[in-house]
Amino acid sequence: MNAKKQALKYIISDWLMATIAWGIFFIYRKRNLEKTSEVFEEIIHNPKLHAGIIVIPFFWFCLYLLQGQYSNVYRKSRLRESGQTLLISAFGVIIIFFTLLLNDYNPSYNTYYKSITTLFLLHFLLTGLSRFIITSQSAYKIHNRIIGFKTLIIGSDKKAVQIFNELEKMPKSMGHKIIGFVNINDGDKAFLAQEFIPHLGSIINLKEIIKNTGVEEVIIAIETNEQEKINAIIAQLEGKNITIKTIPDVQDILLGSVKMNSILGAALIEVSPDVMPEWQKSVKRLFDLCFSFSALILGLPLYLAIAIAVKLSSKGPIFFTQERIGIHGKPFKIIKFRTMVTDAEVNGPALSKNNDPRITGVGLFLRKTRLDELPQFWNVIIGDMSVVGPRPERKFFIDQIVQRAPHYHYLERVKPGITSWGQVKYGYAENVDQMIDRLKFDLIYMENRSLLVDFKIIIHTILIVLQGRGK
Repeated sequence: MNAKKQALKYIISDWLMATIAWGIFFIYRKRNLEKTSEVFEEIIHNPKLHAGIIVIPFFWFCLYLLQGQYSNVYRKSRLRESGQTLLISAFGVIIIFFTLLLNDYNPSYNTYYKSITTLFLLHFLLTGLSRFIITSQSAYKIHNRIIGFKTLIIGSDKKAVQIFNELEKMPKSMGHKIIGFVNINDGDKAFLAQEFIPHLGSIINLKEIIKNTGVEEVIIAIETNEQEKINAIIAQLEGKNITIKTIPDVQDILLGSVKMNSILGAALIEVSPDVMPEWQKSVKRLFDLCFSFSALILGLPLYLAIAIAVKLSSKGPIFFTQERIGIHGKPFKIIKFRTMVTDAEVNGPALSKNNDPRITGVGLFLRKTRLDELPQFWNVIIGDMSVVGPRPERKFFIDQIVQRAPHYHYLERVKPGITSWGQVKYGYAENVDQMIDRLKFDLIYMENRSLLVDFKIIIHTILIVLQGRGK
């Protein structure tokens, strides 16, 4: 499935429908509400109409983009999308009305009501119908198994066969394109699922299998006596850009873990669904860019002063770069002001400690005030990091952490941040034990992510910088 091509269909459709809706509204308003003496030819050559045809569709595109309407384009529900289009149309029309139409001329209140109602109905009906057609086309292809999401089943016995048969016998597909299964238990025995699905390997090679096959969804279908292994399996999958689902038991159903997405679909639990709405993700990224550009530009004198201080404090470069692990386990180069001597890790990777002789005098001040992190605003701009998110670690230490806390990979679902809840509450870690202690704060953040929580973390970070009480 080509998600980019599908998203482009929505973009072109939204742009075209917004243009048509605005054109019809403008002509209607001139002829029926303003009762202008202009003839039709004069109206269509009106500069305001031309300006609106450029500005208005761009406004709607930005609004839909912020709402996340161009992501997960093959996982749309027509009913939910119609409701979202209704709300976005109402919100957007109100903005247009108060910014462009309210003071355009002085009509009666009745004319105001007609204007806002006409524009809303035109935009919603045209855009909603167009989106409904596109979504229906993709839904038809999914339901009839023309397209689907590459799905891997984890499990090899009765439950794996049961969920495979249930999904395959559905009159309308949920979009699962089963490509094979992996076994949990080792041994030379024949696997029951092997009669129905290709055997792709063992759970030991799960990451490699996912990478090589391009899996988009995983269904965990393990037996009752294997349930203790489920956390370890999920830990391996966390941080990957895939959807994880499990087969619920009676307890899950009674606790309300099973949510209906389709009346005719199989009962499956989506593990670790994203708690931050798409529109908040878009606003978060927009905030990251604005905040980072402002910090880099306004903070230039401070950066120059720090650069001079670092250069005079000891021999070596001003900046320090190091490979860290980012979103979905992808490595990137983090940038900091150098706070240690140049040969600080001549004997191998080592975390800093209290009274660490490797830290320079200037470096100690930078660490306490967290000013050494300022160059990472560049990492934010280029998309490696966010202002707020779990702190990125080196693979050397991650390998040690996951041996004792495999759920660390859960943090790799989001971009790492310059500051984090763990950093605010705990500070710098001096060893793997402290990294694991700090991990619980970042896990709490992951389950409560929102713009409001990010704002609180930023405020606390600013206070730490001003008070110089960083650990």
